[in-house]
Amino acid sequence: MSSVPSTHSEIVGALYRDHRGWLLAWLRRNVACPQRAQDLSQDTFVRLLGRQELLTPREPRAFLAAVAKGLMFDYFRRAALEQAYLGELMQIPEAEQPSPEEQMLILEDLKAIDRMLGSLSSKARAAFLYSRLDGLSHGEIAERLGVSVSRVRQYLAQAMRQCYVALYGEPT
Repeated sequence: MSSVPSTHSEIVGALYRDHRGWLLAWLRRNVACPQRAQDLSQDTFVRLLGRQELLTPREPRAFLAAVAKGLMFDYFRRAALEQAYLGELMQIPEAEQPSPEEQMLILEDLKAIDRMLGSLSSKARAAFLYSRLDGLSHGEIAERLGVSVSRVRQYLAQAMRQCYVALYGEPT
């Protein structure tokens, strides 16, 4: 970068001006869809604008690539979730399938829960998935995670609260 920017918006502006083209080319090499690469490039800079604090990075390209990789990971995880949901939906007889509006609402809820799971600690996330998807008992989960049964209960309570908040907002 040519000068040392001082404010948050100046830093993001300088990163955008100096490295947007490079980031877009990098994303195009890593994502099959040019439009998705463009969206991820813009999302990277929007993410930076949303940060509370931002210091001028020593290695701007590595920094931008790290932010973009996180966004790519989120995108691919959500796309896989959507494909899994649509695959399951195909198994339901047509007469029993939810309407397109209901399908969109369900998909949005699944994405909210997926974002929530990403915010949990790895053990809390594992406990929730072991319980809800695999049907394991609290004791079995505790054994797998190497924690106490009471800790498993805490993890599950935390995850259930986060699910509630993701779907319905903070309780009043």
